[in-house]
Amino acid sequence: MAFSSNLPLAAMSRLAWRNLWRNHRRTLIMLLAISVGVWAMIFMTALMRGMVDQMIEDGIVALPGFVQIHHPGYRDDPSIENSLAPPGPRLLEALRDQEVSGWTTRVRVPAMISSERSSRGVTLLGVDPEGEIALGFDPASIVEGRFLESPEDKGLVIGRKLLERLETDLGKRVVVMSQDPDNDIADRGFRIVGVYKGKLEGLEEGFIYAGRSTVQLLLKMGQQISEIAIAGRDYRDVEQLYQLVNDAADEDSEVKPWGELDTYLGLMLGVMDGFVLVWVLIIFLALSFGLVNTLMMAVFERIREIGLMQALGMKPSAILYQVLLESLMLLTLGLLIGNLLAFLSVLPIRDGLDLSVVSQGMEMMGVSSVLYPALKLRDLVMANVVVIILGILTSLLPAWRASQYRPVEAISKT
Repeated sequence: MAFSSNLPLAAMSRLAWRNLWRNHRRTLIMLLAISVGVWAMIFMTALMRGMVDQMIEDGIVALPGFVQIHHPGYRDDPSIENSLAPPGPRLLEALRDQEVSGWTTRVRVPAMISSERSSRGVTLLGVDPEGEIALGFDPASIVEGRFLESPEDKGLVIGRKLLERLETDLGKRVVVMSQDPDNDIADRGFRIVGVYKGKLEGLEEGFIYAGRSTVQLLLKMGQQISEIAIAGRDYRDVEQLYQLVNDAADEDSEVKPWGELDTYLGLMLGVMDGFVLVWVLIIFLALSFGLVNTLMMAVFERIREIGLMQALGMKPSAILYQVLLESLMLLTLGLLIGNLLAFLSVLPIRDGLDLSVVSQGMEMMGVSSVLYPALKLRDLVMANVVVIILGILTSLLPAWRASQYRPVEAISKT
């Protein structure tokens, strides 16, 4: 009985499955290689994605927010002269939009803090405590004392590391100095009422918090502020929030999304998205040699069989489809195992991987010592789709080679 030129898919699938397992050892080795490769690309992508996401969130949520409003000259010269008026009715209406998850106004100026033993240059933040918490400040980060209670609070909250540098303690008085609008030195004694622990030591040393009204009085600013910070729903998609705020802000102010305020973090996000694809391609490039070798050996072992099927009426296109089907089955099985291994690897460390033994190196990269892997659905889909597409393309060579044998020559092979 001659072969039909169009075998049913079920029959071709059974035939491809049997051919795949004719050499169990070779198939299992290739299956193991695909599974480990898929596991490695997904697991390492989850770790890298988690590191970058955490770096960006630590960098933008608590201080900059997703969008900021400044005086046009403030970023070049963060002084009292380059300040803003409080939000007007139009901007306040926009800030009540559902796109806005929180917002606050700040006075933010360079300052000097001095204790009895030491002095340090810092950034003085005059804040509204409720607004800071709504924007992302975590009250649980206060390790000693308390956070500010109101914009009129006369206390000072500083970082744990700065406390050590100043050789002072909770409850002690320090002097904070900055410049007023007349370029005169404005100074005031503050009592340290709280000590916070930053996710990065650099934050602990660089920023001190005081009540906004207290700082405005110290610097003779009236109701002027340095910046308005706004948080949204998704830091990856701030275009709609940016347009909302930009349309409502005064024409003489400057509105910037976080990617332009911190170009380093914006670049890191773009690099990470490209890294995932490059990482998948590199891993699969190593796997492709083994896949081609496995399929080519399977074809060479069945040359006479292929010639016999062609002599009985099986068309070359059907042979090509059969070899591609074998490749697809091998890839699919490897993907299933690899995805399962990746999920089982990420699951135990979903609550954080403690890397405190290399905390100094992580600090240099701008990452805290606890790493939270991020297993994103889109990364899974991209890795699986790329492997399937490239796997099929890689399999075209052995499949085409199998379909090109002439029946008489193939049957005569020994």
